[in-house]
Amino acid sequence: MKSYSLDYIDDLYVQYVRDPASVSENWRKYFEQFLVGSGSTSKNKPAASGSGKAGDSTEDPTAQALWLARIQDRVNNLVREYRVRGHLVANLDPLGFDRPDSPELDPDVYGLKQEDLSRPFNGASVEKELGGTVDAILTRLRNTYCRSIGAQFMHIDQRNIRDWLQRRMETTENRLELSHDVQRRIYARLADATIFEEFVRRKFVGAKTFSLEGAETLIPMLDLALEKASQHNVKEVVMGMAHRGRLNVMANILKKRAMNIFWSFDDPNPEMNRGGGDVRYHLGYSSDWTTASGDNLHISLCFNPSHLEFVNTVAQGRTRCKQDRRRDERRQEVMTILIHGDAAFAGEGVVQETLNLSELEGYKTGGTLHIVINNQVGFTTEPREGRSTTYATDIAKMLQIPIFHVNGEDPEAVAQVVSLAMDFRKEFQRDVVIDLYAFRRWGHNEGDEPRFTQPRMYAEIDRRASVREQYLARLLQLGKISPEEAEEIQQKRTEKLESEFAASKNEAFVPDTQTLAANWSDYFGGPEPVGHTATGYDQEKLSNLLDALTRLPNDFSANKKLKRPMSQRREMAEGNHPLDWASAEAAAFASLLVDGHPIRMTGQDCQRGTFSQRHAVLHDTKDGSTYTPLANLSPDQARLELYNSPLSEAGVLGFEYGYSLDSPDGLVIWEAQFGDFWNCAQVIVDQFIASAEDKWNRLSGLIMLLPHGFEGQGPEHCSARVERFLAMAAEHNIQVCQPTTPAQYFHLLRRQVIRKWRKPLVILSPKSLLRHPRVISPLSELTDGAFQKILPDDQVSLKNADRLIFCTGKVYYDLIEARDQKKLNNVVIMRVEQLYPLSVDELLSSIDELPKGTPVYWVQEEPTNMGAWPYIKLIFSDELSRQYDLKRVSRVESASPSTGSMAAHKIEQAELIEEALANL
Repeated sequence: MKSYSLDYIDDLYVQYVRDPASVSENWRKYFEQFLVGSGSTSKNKPAASGSGKAGDSTEDPTAQALWLARIQDRVNNLVREYRVRGHLVANLDPLGFDRPDSPELDPDVYGLKQEDLSRPFNGASVEKELGGTVDAILTRLRNTYCRSIGAQFMHIDQRNIRDWLQRRMETTENRLELSHDVQRRIYARLADATIFEEFVRRKFVGAKTFSLEGAETLIPMLDLALEKASQHNVKEVVMGMAHRGRLNVMANILKKRAMNIFWSFDDPNPEMNRGGGDVRYHLGYSSDWTTASGDNLHISLCFNPSHLEFVNTVAQGRTRCKQDRRRDERRQEVMTILIHGDAAFAGEGVVQETLNLSELEGYKTGGTLHIVINNQVGFTTEPREGRSTTYATDIAKMLQIPIFHVNGEDPEAVAQVVSLAMDFRKEFQRDVVIDLYAFRRWGHNEGDEPRFTQPRMYAEIDRRASVREQYLARLLQLGKISPEEAEEIQQKRTEKLESEFAASKNEAFVPDTQTLAANWSDYFGGPEPVGHTATGYDQEKLSNLLDALTRLPNDFSANKKLKRPMSQRREMAEGNHPLDWASAEAAAFASLLVDGHPIRMTGQDCQRGTFSQRHAVLHDTKDGSTYTPLANLSPDQARLELYNSPLSEAGVLGFEYGYSLDSPDGLVIWEAQFGDFWNCAQVIVDQFIASAEDKWNRLSGLIMLLPHGFEGQGPEHCSARVERFLAMAAEHNIQVCQPTTPAQYFHLLRRQVIRKWRKPLVILSPKSLLRHPRVISPLSELTDGAFQKILPDDQVSLKNADRLIFCTGKVYYDLIEARDQKKLNNVVIMRVEQLYPLSVDELLSSIDELPKGTPVYWVQEEPTNMGAWPYIKLIFSDELSRQYDLKRVSRVESASPSTGSMAAHKIEQAELIEEALANL
């Protein structure tokens, strides 16, 4: 597409007047048509006029060209305004409420008079309109941008993308020529959607279904999207959506048997779900979709709680993992479809986080289809109360992608939009947004009365026939379908639903249950297995791996400050120097990679490490190139992904959790910059990580690395809020560990992959201990043994103890140092390395040699109301108190985790240690 400047047209016209053959044929025809249209001849050419009038007597070619160019420029501006603002006057609202006028689309604003509209002008900037009249140009633009489709794409910076979109829309006037078969298919899908909702409402009066009625066009839209995806060689689709329309999508897109859905309404066997399970409109499902051409497409609908948009990045993570497992480096064989609500899309911050991930190397999935079901209201909140933007989708303009608004009661416009959107995704591998304007026929749910707050809207809704009835009337008028065909479609669907309903009432009926995917067949959940898992690694192999981690390419210029740690690591490899924390971690990663276990680790600054301890990705000081030793261990090693994440917690943690759902054999890690940062992702932990197995029978081996420890850095950098995890801990749903030695950390990481029991693992990782002189382990401790839940005291015997101290984490080293200074040999200090799962019997058996009645202290750095103490008191105090004198030492209860004063911190810490060892 081209838009020509005044100077350019001026020069061309002067050339044409002097010698018509000196310009191209297209321009010659254009100037000839213009002169004829203006009533001029070669002897009576249009005059220059600031008012835009023609026909005066001047013969000056330059003046004529200037007048012509000015008018052309006005036409070009008007064309551009249609592309920029046409969506503002498009017929998008199925309820027909007035939209504000857009004066920028009025030709009068540009000084174009009625006589100008019938003149031929250069329309080269509009497809198929070269040399057309202004009226013809504007008609094409109105048809393209102001009917049932409104397109926002002029915010896209790249010219080639804007041109591609203009060409695709303007050549067709944004309308598909649909075959009879496609029209009939659209009607059949509308019938599926509508008849299902009507049947459920009739059979289960008053039950919550979060009906799709008012937005039934979603079903043919998804149908067409899946057909298009298959044509684009997509093999799998991961879907995420909230509860509105979910049952309909499961029944009519994922083909879940209706009898299973109907059975859930009756809930005839409550004993099956005592203390577990979830409501029917939160459940997921997976199945194979057979396309019109006979190809199969696997669809997975993610489970999702009521927290609407938080499933977005979970679905994205699953897509990314499925692509990786397929070795689909071009990100073309698996795609994501996310179905949003208008109020949530504009209101929930995780939407922005989701969009922001879409173009980042560590999170790309090749483009997501976003479908916003635009109810035009959020529960009872009007758009003017719920957002500060024109559209619910305006947040998506942060990306270089188009946004298509479409009237949900024009199914053929929907067909055009979904075809265009899917082709855009395929062409540019970017996200694309469809804003499906619709309404809720029954309010937020079937028990809600929306007329209290939206009386005008629902007066209009009550008068409206369903979109199926409207589309049927159109097809009947066009002769595209017969009344008999329509009746047959309805009868077959109703009869099938009646049959399924009857089957669900049979006392012998047992609902289908979906098992874990095939790649999960070797893994299990439930209670933690008894006994240790051997996680040691051959010493020679481990030494070689540690040495390999220090070998860099000859032409690589590493930072000089890394020479000393590299040299020390070579000594560790030789067994001449004990391992520090970072080296133990690197050894664990390396051993897993060469044994075929993929590793994915993301987080804020995780490549280097918040505390400059990891240095997994090295940067050349001369040219800035990078080198990752862990990725260069062996030609046949497993895949390694190490990505610094954006400054986001909820979105990124959701992504990694989703990734872990399809990676049972790998190590998937999210690292927080500081431990308490996960509180920005509380929904992901509460609603997915901690409860997914109980609600949905879904397993995950995700690791959360949360730096934790009271070191005087203030309330926001000291605590990973372990008390919150322990409050959620039940039924062996998660693991909560705080290893205190490099060897323990090594074994814990390896255990997470080697044993087949899959549970999320929360690791309270160290900060100052990363370089603490006591926090070291000889290589031999990595080559033998296993992770120990409780570490005994190797200095003082339980039999000789006058006091036993249980603790966890960094405070152990403060206690040991103080005990050494005081030269105490009658106090045992034991570390609880795994806080959960940990049984009473396991704890008691670790101290069975301790004389009864001995004082047992629980010592922690955290305030009384935080840390592990509330959990210890709840779970263990009864049994411990029966046999021993149980006491607690901690900071006093507090609303905030810690002081912000370093001096005050030191005083408090000294007092805490003194109290723990007093009177001995």
